[in-house]
Amino acid sequence: MLLSLWLLYVSLAAALIASPGPSALLCVSHALAHGARKTIGTILGGITASMTLMLLSALGLGAIIAASDTLFSAIKWAGAVYLLYLGISTWRNAKQAPAGVEVDTEVANAGAPELAEPADTTTFWTLFRKGLMVGLGNPKDLLFFSALFPQFMDASAPVAGQLLILGCTWMVLDGSIMLMYVLAGAKLLARLHGTRAGQWFDRATGGAFMAAAGSLATSQR
Repeated sequence: MLLSLWLLYVSLAAALIASPGPSALLCVSHALAHGARKTIGTILGGITASMTLMLLSALGLGAIIAASDTLFSAIKWAGAVYLLYLGISTWRNAKQAPAGVEVDTEVANAGAPELAEPADTTTFWTLFRKGLMVGLGNPKDLLFFSALFPQFMDASAPVAGQLLILGCTWMVLDGSIMLMYVLAGAKLLARLHGTRAGQWFDRATGGAFMAAAGSLATSQR
């Protein structure tokens, strides 16, 4: 693969991944709810979705999805419904900040026991599955892999080597950029945890998911 073509691919892929979308929003939401370590599952789910779409594109199935209005619409509506579900769940699960209760830092520093919070029982595979489903239903990625990705493939060269280069490049970009979203979300959690601001942030996140669902449902390719 020519270096100039690879650099063009890197620039387009990085811009696509970094642009705020359902996957980035999901990573931030999961980082706030479950912490940065568990959200690695969400990131890997999104990467798996991208690799699946990339493989389908290489097999020629991406062109079928791009050409079929019915199939594309079905995927689009499935993604919108799932985003709506995530939005409602996030809104309803917003943690209630205790009213009128303040933490005495001097007592806490003196070794007073803290109130125990319910353990987070969400598993890695639960977050992985959510990241996978959001990634597979993202029309932005569907259009990229069905319309643009084939342009970076040389039909006269071995397909496996090209897929290895392009796939590894995407995984590094996707993993790095989503990890930055996750770390930003975890840092925000440390500031908002247990406050009313944190509660309203959860609700705003849920509203953003619902808005994304509406935008996706009314989008045209």
